[in-house]
Amino acid sequence: MGENSKILIEVMYKADYCLACYYMDEAVREIIPKYAPYVEYRRVEFMRGKGKQRFLELSISLFGEDNVRKYCRIAPVPSLFIEGELIFDAIPPSFELEEAIEEALGEKGVEI
Repeated sequence: MGENSKILIEVMYKADYCLACYYMDEAVREIIPKYAPYVEYRRVEFMRGKGKQRFLELSISLFGEDNVRKYCRIAPVPSLFIEGELIFDAIPPSFELEEAIEEALGEKGVEI
């Protein structure tokens, strides 16, 4: 299985003191071992480093550059993206997260 057959899951994460962010990250970490060969997981810590740029990119993909820069429209926090698409803007139940992962894998032609 090549790298290009993996799906990318990203969680917008402010900081450890953000409980909703922490629990979103935990929800994903509980599920992804089941899908380890098929998933790449990134916690996008948007308050620092490269996370700032990725958060901006995803916000622009949702709302357009003008809305982000002029009106401060940004991606929800926390939120979960799969393959750059906003999937959850609240902590999902495990079964919904599994369904979303399996659907994304199916779209790539990966069967589990």
